[in-house]
Order: sequence, then structure tokens, then C-alpha cells
Amino acid sequence: MHYNETWNLETIFPGKSTGPAFQARMKQLAAQLMNYRDLVGEWQTDQTITLKKVLAARDAASEGFGQCGSFLGCLESADVTDEEAKKNSGRLQALAPQFSAADTIFYKKLAGLAPDALDEIIQNENLDAVAFRLHEMAAEGSKLLSTGEEKAIAELAVDGIHAWSAHYDTLVATIKIPFEGQELSAGQAFNEMMGSADAGVRSRLFSAWEAAWSEKAPLFADTLNHLSGSRLTDYRLHHEPDFLAEALRLNRLEKSTLEMMWRVVSAHKKPFVDFLERKAQLFGKEKMEWQDQDAPVILGDFSERRFSYDDGIAFILENFQKFSPKMAKFAQHALENRWVEAENRSGKAPGGFCTGFPENQESRIFMTYNGSVNEVSTLAHELGHAFHSSVMWDLPPLDQDYAMNVAETASTLAEMIVSDAAVQAAASDLEKINLLDAKLQNAIAMFMNIHARFLFETSYYEKRQAGLLSAGELSQLMEEAQLKAYDGALATTHPHFWASKLHFYIDDVPFYNFPYTFGYLFSLGIYQYSRGKADFEEDYISLLRDTASMTTEELAKKHLHADLSQPDFWEAGIQRIEQDVAEFLKLTEAYLP
Repeated sequence: MHYNETWNLETIFPGKSTGPAFQARMKQLAAQLMNYRDLVGEWQTDQTITLKKVLAARDAASEGFGQCGSFLGCLESADVTDEEAKKNSGRLQALAPQFSAADTIFYKKLAGLAPDALDEIIQNENLDAVAFRLHEMAAEGSKLLSTGEEKAIAELAVDGIHAWSAHYDTLVATIKIPFEGQELSAGQAFNEMMGSADAGVRSRLFSAWEAAWSEKAPLFADTLNHLSGSRLTDYRLHHEPDFLAEALRLNRLEKSTLEMMWRVVSAHKKPFVDFLERKAQLFGKEKMEWQDQDAPVILGDFSERRFSYDDGIAFILENFQKFSPKMAKFAQHALENRWVEAENRSGKAPGGFCTGFPENQESRIFMTYNGSVNEVSTLAHELGHAFHSSVMWDLPPLDQDYAMNVAETASTLAEMIVSDAAVQAAASDLEKINLLDAKLQNAIAMFMNIHARFLFETSYYEKRQAGLLSAGELSQLMEEAQLKAYDGALATTHPHFWASKLHFYIDDVPFYNFPYTFGYLFSLGIYQYSRGKADFEEDYISLLRDTASMTTEELAKKHLHADLSQPDFWEAGIQRIEQDVAEFLKLTEAYLP
């Protein structure tokens, strides 16, 4: 079957952001915000207004924000020069303080209720399905400042943290990487630099890449300093001294759980150092250079397999079917209905994502596909995100608001299914070496690259509390973090990674790093748990449906019988990947120079 490589956004809002459909939805959103604000203000005073009615108004406004925000994000990613989409993003951001102000009133009113009184309302109005979230909102409300103060903070954020985040996108759109007579966008250059089989191409591109980000490093330093400064000011105003507290709250995760995860990861670095050193040796080098870590290992007369877009999809669907027929059926529906933007062209933003359209109960996936096995895995990853959303569309909107760490569960598991299948289907040892390398690149990202990001941000926020940091200081912190996280496996580093990585500039979720490693290890735990269970598909879907209605620790205990405060769960996942390392080392022994 042939699949289109560009997505269809016309079924969401025809005519892009200037079309009448989108403009009408924005107008409707403004009215919904006023309705929510009015109902919240009158709740408890006017006895005809129930909590259920307030929640319905909040849901309508929340879904409107999600619908419009996802649409604009898709437009801006598919065409970084779309000025109208950027303008409309500004309009949408300007509405956010109204929603925040109404939420402040609502949360504070929930917090003002005695727990027994809130439970009584929940019972009387049949709101048991969202009881966890209501108590969570009440707890958050107890930490809020006055309504006026919270409103001022939200309004200042429009031209503060949100503006600096948007400014980063504007800067990235100006990045052009000159290479062999071409001018590559950041996304194109990154894909070629990290995926090329030619060491010379990788080296020359990395030099050009570093130079491009270095040239504008002061601009990126300003952006990061003021974005994080806005965030730290918000924490200070709310009397929160721990800059990690908000990230942990948003991920419904205990600090002790995060610390245990990193402790176990740090204790198991050696096999992955061995892997990187062996890979470097296969490239004729003593130690791994930054731009080589994602390069394919091609030995002997092996020719790396390339997947056309249609072939890549066929491989994904075939292996989804073995794990979960429902996931395979869903993925085929998404692909046939053009939910994916995968075309390899200039003018697109770098990276990939999956975003939801709650009012259509659909998702859209963004990536750039060029035929490598890694890109097949990326497509599987994003389809996993979309499947996660799909099994929750019938739940109350509050129960669809899952945290980022568990958001990486279905996606990472889907990616794992495909990468495992590729290794198992290898026709020769040379192909297996190539595919094991591709699979282990993900482990290196989770245990080393993501760890470096976490170490960098932790050091950065500690220092940022005392004042601004220069571009040079940021690069120094990044190099130190990379050297530590890679445990001496690197011969070279990427000093301006802090400038080139979008995740440091995302405004809504702080510390946009550790949830990936968590999701990866959590998925490994699920994958292990699934083995030999004939009815696992329904168990898996039940776990996904619970991801927004309990803490992460409770989720693991209920569905996996796992205690995340103990090392056993984490070690079991890492040990499974260590087996892949051992096989890679054994198979490549004969090919050492």
C-alpha cells in the first residue's frame, strides 16, 4: 500500500490559521473562557451551579486551547516561515492568562474545602472518576498566591517565559548550515550529521554545526537566561526553594524515585562505555567522537538496509500486530488518514513530536523521514504516543492529562517492539551488528545523553539563581556534564548542545529530560512483564488508561507490582539492555582493526 508523506490538517481547520474555521474557533474559545471564569466566580455562592457544571466549562476551554495550540504548532513546524501561524500563536498565548486566572480561583476554592467536604461533593455529583485529579488540584490550590498576584504572574508570563520560548523558535529558523554547496536547515543538517555512514561527512558537518550555533550563542544565552530566570522568579514568589519540585510535581514522581533511577543508571555505565569504545575502534579511533555516536556500524560487505516510507510502515504494522492487534489497527488508521508529516524537505523544524486534537479525537505526528532504520523506529515511537492518546479519548478530559514521564511509556515501548523485531529478523551477523548498534544508540541516549542534559540543567539552575551566565560558561557546564555522563567514553564533546537542543527552551514543562530515561526504563519493565501473558494487550491498555489518575509510584505498583523506590525494577531493565551490549561486543570481536 502507498502512504502519503504529508499530513492532512484541512480536516482540523481548513484554510490554515487565517481560515474562517480557525478564526471562529478562536472567537468561541474567548467566549468559553468568559463562561468558565463566570461560573467559577459564582460557584458555592449560587447553589444552582454545581461542581460538575464548572468542570464541564473548564473542559471546554481546556480542549479549545489544546485544539488551537496543536494546530498552530503543526503549522509552525511544517513551515518555519509561517508568520501568520506565529501571530496567531501570540493571540492564543494572550488568552492563556484568562484561563490561568479562572483556574487560580477554582483551585483556591477547592483548597478551601475540607477534605471531607470535597469528598462529599464528589460523591453527590458522581465525580468519582476524577476524584484523584480534584484532590490534586486542591493541593496545588493551597500553594497559590492571591488571585490578583497569580493573575499578574500569568499576564507577565506572556511576554516573559512564553515569549522567550517562542523567541528560541525564531532564532532556530535563522540557523543555516553551509555544506558542500548547499544551505541546510537545522533539521536537515542534524539528520545528515548524525546518520551519515561517511566519517568525513560527519566530521565536516559537525564543525559547520558547532560554528553555526557558536556564532549566535550570545543570543541563545540571553534566551535561556531569561526563560529560566522567569521560571526561578515564579518559584521564588511561590516560596519554593527547590527548582526540581515543579518538574517532580508535574510528573507525579517522588524525588527519591528519581534519585534511585539515576543512582542505578550511574552504577551501570561500564557496559555502555565498553560499547562506545568498541564502536570507536570499529571506526578506527581510540575513543568516541560526539558526531560518531549515532553513526551506523557497517562492516565487511554489508550494505545498510534502507526502508522506503511504505516499507517502513509495513514493518511497523507487522510487528505491532504481534504485540497488540489493536495498536496495529490504530496505526494503520492513522497512516491511511494522513496523520503523519514525514516528508524530507527544507523549511521544516528539526525533531519530531506527536500532538493531540481533543475535539476531533485525533493526533498528528511530525518528523522528517529519510529511510534509515532509526527513522522507522522514530515513526513507531510517535505512533505509540498517538495510540496512548487514542485509548483515553473516552475518559473525562481531566483523566487524560497524563504526565510526561508516563507519556514516554507507550512511545518507547512501540519503538522497542520495532527495534527488537529488526534485530531478530537480521539475515546475517553483519546485519545484526548494524541493528544492535541502532538499538543501543537509544540506550546511549537515555543513559548518557539525557543524563548529561539533567546534570547540565541541575548545575545551570544552581548557578542561575545567583545571576546570568555567559555563553562560554554555559558551554563549559555542558562539556562537564557530557564528560561525566559519558563516564570518560568521549574524545570530543558538543559544547553548544545547550543552544541546539529545543528541550531546554520548552516553557510549559521544566527539566524536559529525565522523563525520557524514566519512560525508557518503565517501558522495559512493561515489556518484560508482558512476556508469556496471553491477555497482556488488555492489561497494557488498562495501564495506559490509568496514567493520569494516580501517582507514578501507584501506577507501577498496581499494574506491574513494582516498587520504584527500590533498585530491582530499574536494574532489571538495564540488565536486559546489557545483554544486547554483550552480544554486540561478541559479534564485533572479529572485526577489530
